[in-house]
Amino acid sequence: MSNSTVSGDDPNWDPDEHVRFARYRRAFDEVGPADAAALITRVLTDPDKGMANSAVCEYLGRRAAELLTDPGYPSWCLEMAGAIAGDDFSARRLDEWTLLRTMTMSELWNAEDLVTASDWLQLHASEKSSATAVLEVLAESGRTRRIRNIAKSRLSAAQRSRPAGPAR
Repeated sequence: MSNSTVSGDDPNWDPDEHVRFARYRRAFDEVGPADAAALITRVLTDPDKGMANSAVCEYLGRRAAELLTDPGYPSWCLEMAGAIAGDDFSARRLDEWTLLRTMTMSELWNAEDLVTASDWLQLHASEKSSATAVLEVLAESGRTRRIRNIAKSRLSAAQRSRPAGPAR
């Protein structure tokens, strides 16, 4: 994939967004870390913004999940933030991955950030997080009934599996 913008002037242009999306997915599967930001920048020039966002966010999600607890996450995130500057949807998704990392790493986080996060992040956190504080927030204030129920169920299971304290 060349470094120019995506347009009908490109000899590899295909008017079918499904074909372009498949090409972008293959390109993201093959891209090395050093070239990822340039590929993201190029894909985001596609005239079909929704499709381009989907391709970019799929890549960001895969890499963020791989790097979630890795010490290299902050520098990767900074590089990606530069590549997606100006694309609000991708920027929000990257911010949400960063919040998920913060919660996963037991760093300080703000409950309001989780309460106002997208359904995607709330659902992901309710299904994957083992942090009691995360599950408590989502059980009480999750955006959908499904999120609240999953969080309540997982919170209840986590509380049952805790060892009992000392006898008094």
